[in-house]
Amino acid sequence: MTVTYALIGLVVLAAFYGVGIYNKLVKLKTLVAEAWSGIDVQLKKRYDLIPNLVETVKGYASHEKETFENVTKARNQAQNATSVEGKQAAENQLNKSLINLFAVAEQYPELKANENFLSLQNELSVVESDIEKSRRYYNGTTRDYNILIDSFPSNIIAGITNFTKAVFFEIDTEAERQNPQVKF
Repeated sequence: MTVTYALIGLVVLAAFYGVGIYNKLVKLKTLVAEAWSGIDVQLKKRYDLIPNLVETVKGYASHEKETFENVTKARNQAQNATSVEGKQAAENQLNKSLINLFAVAEQYPELKANENFLSLQNELSVVESDIEKSRRYYNGTTRDYNILIDSFPSNIIAGITNFTKAVFFEIDTEAERQNPQVKF
């Protein structure tokens, strides 16, 4: 009889432990989704600023049509991307387009002194900083979630309940990993 109670006790403890792991997986999966939502909100702010920035630069550099079209196209692709991987690739393309837009702006001293342009550039800088913070939070929650999925014995519960690893939001290209060249 005592052995039976011991076995029942072990089964109950194992069930509670399994439920605890499952609940932790659910919590971390929700945190990853919430972190992705934070990135999405910051990206929306960025997408809203870009057309204003393009229009301001257009007023000074109307012959740079290809640059403006590239920024607009990259912005639309980034807005329409749905997966983390797709959003990451589209964001990398948008970053390159924005760098080209700012390079155009550098050629026009009167534009660089324009109060509206400076204000938009400053707002974009703040949003970029917020995006970076959101990406760090997302990657941190993704790390914790993925560690739990990979660790024993939680990997057994994750496998049984079909939890899959989340994707990190990373730098895609080698060019972005390089330090910028500053020349005087």
